[in-house]
Amino acid sequence: MRIGIHYANFSHPEWETRLLDRLTDTARAADQGGASLFTVMDHYFQMEVLGGPPEPMLEGYTTLGYVAGQTESIRLGLLVTGATYRHPGLLAKIVTTLDVLSRGRAMLGIGAAWYDREHAGLGVPFPPTSERFERLEETLEIVKQMWSEEGGAYDGRHYRLAETVNVPAPVQRPHPPILIGGSGERKTLRLVAQHADACNLFGESPDAVRHKLEVLRRHCDDVGRDYETIERTMIVTADPLEDTDGFLKTMQEYAALGISLITMMPPTDDPAGWTASVCEDVLPRLAEL
Repeated sequence: MRIGIHYANFSHPEWETRLLDRLTDTARAADQGGASLFTVMDHYFQMEVLGGPPEPMLEGYTTLGYVAGQTESIRLGLLVTGATYRHPGLLAKIVTTLDVLSRGRAMLGIGAAWYDREHAGLGVPFPPTSERFERLEETLEIVKQMWSEEGGAYDGRHYRLAETVNVPAPVQRPHPPILIGGSGERKTLRLVAQHADACNLFGESPDAVRHKLEVLRRHCDDVGRDYETIERTMIVTADPLEDTDGFLKTMQEYAALGISLITMMPPTDDPAGWTASVCEDVLPRLAEL
């Protein structure tokens, strides 16, 4: 089992003067410590559970471009891109640019978007749920077309592109991996089966994750997709440094279900130190699961 570090909270003491240094130090600690993935959120307002709009939040892809220059080997992505925030053709170009400038380390993490307050606050259209999923599906089709040899038009219900030209192409072949975040059984997991290289589930409980993976397997059967070609990942809220043995025992159950990577959020005001400790004390034991 591998780990990802999800840097979701910028509201540490003295963030007004130390935000950049903490972000940089944490990304470097993850990179040098052997973590496989470093992610930030795709929000313009901080989520209300972490303090809401008064708290600091950086734009995601600008942040990843900076982090790419501070690291060497770790994969970089958003957990996850909101499909409503960027036109699909521009999104494909943005992720391609990140892949080229990071020498092949970009990942497209994507979902239908949900945070209505930031949409309303900044004037970004927020369609009903059904339309957001329609737009997500078209976004996936457009991105994959732009990452192929096909440079022709795309004519969808919501998006129309005259030329899906994308030069230079991504470094990764056939394209940067696509991860779809969320656990919705009817739409989200179906889109995983149809389009994604990886899913990202909420680590509610082993039984809940087992059920979601069974649903995903059925969708794969329905669309003729090999279930084993999809990487199963999960976001975890527990702190592995509080009770490492207990944490590893629980992760063993998830590993048995096929979860190969877990993303964790630093829960302290010293995210770099926490990340270094997790990489040194927990990651080697997780790798054995």
